[in-house]
Amino acid sequence: MLGVYIHVPFCLRKCPYCSFYSVRFDEGTAEKYVDAVCRNISRYAGRGLIADTLYFGGGTPSVLSPEQVARIVEKCRQVFLLDNAEITLEANPCSVSEKKLYELRRIGVNRLSFGIQSSNDQRLDFLGRLHDWKTAVTAVKNAYNAGFENISGDIMLGAAGEDTESLRTTIDQLCGLPLKHISAYMLKVEEGTPFFSDKYINLIADDELMSDLYLTAVESLEQHGFKQYEISNFAKDGYQSRHNNKYWLGEEYLGFGPAAHSFFEGRRFCCPPDIGGFIGNSSQHCEVTESAPDKAEEYIMLGLRLCKGISLDRVGELFSGSAADRVRALAKMYASHGLAYLDNDIISLTPKGFLVSNSIISEFIDKCYDGK
Repeated sequence: MLGVYIHVPFCLRKCPYCSFYSVRFDEGTAEKYVDAVCRNISRYAGRGLIADTLYFGGGTPSVLSPEQVARIVEKCRQVFLLDNAEITLEANPCSVSEKKLYELRRIGVNRLSFGIQSSNDQRLDFLGRLHDWKTAVTAVKNAYNAGFENISGDIMLGAAGEDTESLRTTIDQLCGLPLKHISAYMLKVEEGTPFFSDKYINLIADDELMSDLYLTAVESLEQHGFKQYEISNFAKDGYQSRHNNKYWLGEEYLGFGPAAHSFFEGRRFCCPPDIGGFIGNSSQHCEVTESAPDKAEEYIMLGLRLCKGISLDRVGELFSGSAADRVRALAKMYASHGLAYLDNDIISLTPKGFLVSNSIISEFIDKCYDGK
């Protein structure tokens, strides 16, 4: 079934490491934005499309009012049915009151993803977050009391002063909350952000420390019952993100809002990152990024992000039997260095392999074309 993504491009204040498209929240602009989202969703009415995931990302989706979220959810129900749907809303801990959480649950949101990042207030301040640890704890507990069973929390690895001991403390404290899913992201400095300067780059974990932090996170989260299922994602049994799995499994999804991406009817396309253009046009402009994505390459590229990995039989079907043999030989080499697993027909990366996944995946794809 289809996934639906809503990019909410508003923040109360932009974090200095963030490169995602967002603008300062304004009530009037937000109301026009919601009108435009609903208008664009309506363009797909009558096509018999059924979605089983709806994801509000951003930006900071929780700055929208429950009434505004409800309008978008209801429009999606009318157009996409939302069959037994997972409905996720990303939230900053400081932007959700107890009342707001009850309202969000009442209108059908059933999964929350909190941007917690750390249990250390100094690191939260360094990251430019508007909340402290106490606020994050209160938000998660209030969400649980409001009826949210499926709650996720993000942590950021490598902020100034972070070491493996302090990271274990953050994870221990985070796992003491009623969370079912945790995303652990390595802090990456992006060009064009305030962090892209020597002042900040020199404070962030270097490659060696970042590797230690990542491997510590994998080990510690596993000890707390959070099983890794993707490079940066960990879940209790039965609580993997259904929506995000669509991206990695090559399933279709439609994105609405400025900077939202889509994969639909064999094409990848996106809406320009322009809130004014999105609001002002009768339908969102779509820029095609790939008119005919290579399914074979994407199978390897996306599949090796997942702990379940890829099948050599499938590689043989998509490329050739000889390609599968070459990939198997390369996998054996990586396995001997502790970077991959090779279990009969299945190849997957180890946590150490995930740290260098881009280069490993490129080599696997190159092997598929050797001899052509």
